[in-house]
Amino acid sequence: MNPDVIILGGGLVGLSLAAALDSAGLSSTVIDPADPAERKDVAFDGRTTAVSSSSMRMLRTTGVLDHLAAPGCPIHAIRVADGLAPGSLTFEPGEDGEPLGVMHENRHLRAALLARAAAGSRITLRWTSPVAKVVRDDFSATVHLASGEQLSAPLVIGAEGRRSPSREAAGIRMARWQYRHTAIVSTLAHERPHDHIAYEIFYPAGPFALLPMTDLEDGTHRSAIVWSIENAKAEGLLKLDDAAFAAEAQAAMGGFLGQIRLLTPRSSYPLGFHHAVRITDRRLALVGDAAHAVHPIAGQGVNLGFRDAAALAEVLVDGARLGLDLGDAQVLARYQRWRALDAFSVALATDGLTRLYGVPGKTASAVRRFGMGLVDRLGPLKAKLNAAARGNSGDLPRLLAGDAL
Repeated sequence: MNPDVIILGGGLVGLSLAAALDSAGLSSTVIDPADPAERKDVAFDGRTTAVSSSSMRMLRTTGVLDHLAAPGCPIHAIRVADGLAPGSLTFEPGEDGEPLGVMHENRHLRAALLARAAAGSRITLRWTSPVAKVVRDDFSATVHLASGEQLSAPLVIGAEGRRSPSREAAGIRMARWQYRHTAIVSTLAHERPHDHIAYEIFYPAGPFALLPMTDLEDGTHRSAIVWSIENAKAEGLLKLDDAAFAAEAQAAMGGFLGQIRLLTPRSSYPLGFHHAVRITDRRLALVGDAAHAVHPIAGQGVNLGFRDAAALAEVLVDGARLGLDLGDAQVLARYQRWRALDAFSVALATDGLTRLYGVPGKTASAVRRFGMGLVDRLGPLKAKLNAAARGNSGDLPRLLAGDAL
């Protein structure tokens, strides 16, 4: 029996979409050329994700959190500063007391999503299955696997990441550029507790993000760093030994967490921006990095993908209840309209922040600090930015509000 949809890509976003559809009674087949057994440890991916409070609601509602073996670290405040100069902008939870987000290690999120998918009665997982080609016509989408097998569904969903073959095959144009920055990622142990506070410290060479993590069993305090820095300077930092790099990171932090040391190997990746002109085509919808990728300056990347998954799941479930063809152009047009403005707004905001805080000089720094102080005193504007940080802004899909489909 053919599934309701075929999802190409079994990453965080693809699997979250499969779980959302399964929880609402729709079936999916997830196809990915990778072997999930090779993705389980920190050697494959030592990164962490600040999952927004709205994304957490979706993962809870769709049953993913039931399979999460390791608890995340709630973020109770976010402090934004221009270098180490006095004055900062602080975001805190609203009256409901819900955290701004929760820090999770990617490997733990991936394991929970894999377990949820394996438990899903309407989810078929096809790992180590390279795709030879995809044929989309007026009646169905057919995926031809390298093994010679064929699978058909009314709709195919491209969740393959930044280099999405589905997007390229559809000829969807992209706005894209490189930032000439490299993100250096690692996990630090530090002397003093982080008190569940995330820090975003902006320097002309790039932002330094410090993200709270759960303590180790022996009480060691941990935080993840995402240090976005000019390529030339990043190359020098990556050549340092662990002790020398820790000293540089401690200086960038101003030493407010005391002595630090590295707990995990450093990894790095180039930073770029891309945004698809459209996220649908004939019997095709794009989600996550296949549709858009932004600078990690505000931690919105994976959360944008979760918002895509929540919106697309709602569109498809509503369409199925009306008896519509899930690949129908009208169904996909609703998804396109829903996600286009929100995704573009986030993309513009992150790009603008990156450029604004990259302007060197004392005058520019003084203007930025004045602006942060102004925002801190303007309740409505700060509340709007706070809602955006929690993923509560815009036309929220039901899953992100914590409601079942």
